[in-house]
Amino acid sequence: MGRILYDISQDYMGVIQKSRLFSGIEPDEANGMSKCLEITFREYDKEEVIFNEGDKISKIGMVIQGNVSIEKADYWGNRHIMTYVSAGEIFGEAYACSNDKTSNVEVVAADKCIVAFLDTYKVMTVCSSSCQFHSNLIHNLIYMLADRCVVMNEKITHLSKRSTKEKVLSYLSARAAKCGSDEFDIPFNRQQLADYLSVDRSAMSAELSRMKKNGEIDFRKNHFIIKCRDKQ
Repeated sequence: MGRILYDISQDYMGVIQKSRLFSGIEPDEANGMSKCLEITFREYDKEEVIFNEGDKISKIGMVIQGNVSIEKADYWGNRHIMTYVSAGEIFGEAYACSNDKTSNVEVVAADKCIVAFLDTYKVMTVCSSSCQFHSNLIHNLIYMLADRCVVMNEKITHLSKRSTKEKVLSYLSARAAKCGSDEFDIPFNRQQLADYLSVDRSAMSAELSRMKKNGEIDFRKNHFIIKCRDKQ
């Protein structure tokens, strides 16, 4: 459940104000809306569960510090990473806004983190004054829900590839396109990338080494360069 934080740093509100959810909302208005939205803050240790699979989700989470992992476990306990969420990003919004509200994934603290929780009903219900800032908040939430669908569709594209190499190249190509460069960092270490792509880590590492030897890619830790043969 995490530990409730009562001594709220202004830095926490700064993260909220700069988030996409509060885009177009003035800082003073964001501070005023925080009470209306009944924002609470909790601190979690690394690997502590934030939401369990099967939980009823009524609040939207926003990472303030650290990172959280969205994971799915199969019947035998094998875990698969769906995505990572970092500071300023939200999670649980799809479940919190749905009629069912039952989570089919587990949300875990990837490292020690602080999470803000926003009451979904308060977020979705325009206040009596019908202020433009609250309308912006609702619009931003809809855009973020749509973006999350795009991200999930992108992952399905990677997982639909037959071989480990094809999955890795699909992911790296998409990452390069997103960064607008053939040189970029990825947000995963080797184990996390293998979990994200649902492949064996040893097999993936061997494939990465082969592609590096063949001059298709270069990498050091989580920094990658995609090499086009026609440019060599």
